Amino acid sequence: MAKHNLLGKSGEDLAAEFLQRNGYTILTRNFRYQKAEVDIIARTDKELIAVEVKTRSTPDFGDPQEFVKQKQIQQLLKAVDHFVEEQELDLEVRFDIVAIIKNKAGTKIEHLKDAFYHF
Repeated sequence: MAKHNLLGKSGEDLAAEFLQRNGYTILTRNFRYQKAEVDIIARTDKELIAVEVKTRSTPDFGDPQEFVKQKQIQQLLKAVDHFVEEQELDLEVRFDIVAIIKNKAGTKIEHLKDAFYHF
């Protein structure tokens, strides 16, 4: 596996652990629908949370969350809508980003709630 793929997988694992420690239940990881992939789908008592995980080894080229583009957001919306219908869920949906910078100096995790909105 390529080094950047290992970093991404490691970041998703860290994000899942972080969410679980903070009271979220992980329903699925790497949910695919058409061209979209949702890194983590979690829930609380009241909400379904779709989480995009962005991991970088350095913030030199921008914060990880800056790499979520409009086209990707549109694909995520479709995928989560499909998941909600498929599972017959009646929950509010929230879209979060977990931004991670992981390198030799350490690991920084930032959880951005309501990072973008479902139109």
